[in-house]
Amino acid sequence: MSQQQPLFNLIEDLSGDLRDPSLLWQLAAIIASVVIGFGLARVLRKRFGRHRHQAGPTGVLGFGVESFGRVMAPLSVIGLLALSRLLLLKHHYHVNLLKVALPIFGSLAVIRFTFYLLRRVFARNGRTISTTMLAFEKVFQLLVWLGFVLYITGSWNDVLQFLDDTILPFGKYKVSVADILQATVSVIVLLMLALWAGAALEEWLMKVQGMHTNLRVVMSRTARAVLILVAVLMSLSLVGIDLTVLSVFGGALGVGLGLGLQKIASNYVSGFVILLDRSLTIGDMITVDKYSGRVTQINTRYTVLQSLDGMESIVPNEMLVSGAVQNSSLSNSLVNISTKVSVAYDTDVDFVIQLLSEATLTVERVLKEKSPSVNLSAFGADGLELTVSFWINDPENGRGGVTSDVNRAIWRALKQNNISVPFPQREMRILGSVPTPLAGQESTTVPKE
Repeated sequence: MSQQQPLFNLIEDLSGDLRDPSLLWQLAAIIASVVIGFGLARVLRKRFGRHRHQAGPTGVLGFGVESFGRVMAPLSVIGLLALSRLLLLKHHYHVNLLKVALPIFGSLAVIRFTFYLLRRVFARNGRTISTTMLAFEKVFQLLVWLGFVLYITGSWNDVLQFLDDTILPFGKYKVSVADILQATVSVIVLLMLALWAGAALEEWLMKVQGMHTNLRVVMSRTARAVLILVAVLMSLSLVGIDLTVLSVFGGALGVGLGLGLQKIASNYVSGFVILLDRSLTIGDMITVDKYSGRVTQINTRYTVLQSLDGMESIVPNEMLVSGAVQNSSLSNSLVNISTKVSVAYDTDVDFVIQLLSEATLTVERVLKEKSPSVNLSAFGADGLELTVSFWINDPENGRGGVTSDVNRAIWRALKQNNISVPFPQREMRILGSVPTPLAGQESTTVPKE
């Protein structure tokens, strides 16, 4: 009896197995396969998941196994069920129940493997799943289980024959629906595998130590482009399209780039220029035009800047190549910051300069290797103006916080030493009255119109 047997024959065979001792062996084989398969997948997921978070080559070897664990479980069950089926057939036992269990776990493996590929390629940060993707997963899951029902009831061949007999005219060519579906599935599967391989290679490269970050990004982008190109060429070959038509397509693409896609092409080339000349690196604090922030991504078309308030700016790569860019950490990450403070004219300047320098050094982020400098910058209208300059080496953490800490340390030092910070004091005379000005205050007379 064939594997694609009609439903009533399958029910009859299963009913006959109820009176056969082989049913117990089949149930035992299914239970043992499920327990061992899921247990083995869980053990491997925990082991490689632990190694994945460790530094060194062990973590690299464990790449991807942790997230692939949900697919490993049904695959392990399928392998154990196939082995059990062979052993039972060798001892002349019935395997009708195993014939049903195998396609069930096969369908589950197809669903989980597809979900794994989709989420590895399209899910943001590997976790965030869009509503569209969730809807597609539900539709795909429904189609897989529908295919399982058609297979188990013996209707699969009839459906394939109907699709093969349904011809659609395309100009002077006629193509069956089965060929169209087969070509579509082949293209989608190959492209998905190429995107998954590119994402996996990129994640692996980002963990390689001793290699410049820009070089890792260039290699990952190039590898992904090559994989997609190979997948497209293989898809066209499988579909039966002559690859010589690509010459015509290449000419049309060149015209399109010259007319309407030159900006996209410019940004694409600029992205590789940025990565190769290493003028920008992921983690740098830069300012371009009115955008400022830390470089979090360098993509082929744009670069993402994340400001200190969490706002992300998408800057075209062409702007970074053709315009002026301020990079706080190109050759080094040292940044000089200054703040101003005023003291009364009767203050000992030399003592205040030493006091402000010592107060600035108490702030954690201020570099101790490069001592702060305090200069008498001006004789103000209300007091002596001093400029305090200091260095930091973590500009990615912002300047406002460390400036505030330095100002607070200076204020505490001035208060502890009873040094006054002057502020403007003014007196206004009202017409018709002659008040006596207070000592140390200026007198301002409002002229009579």
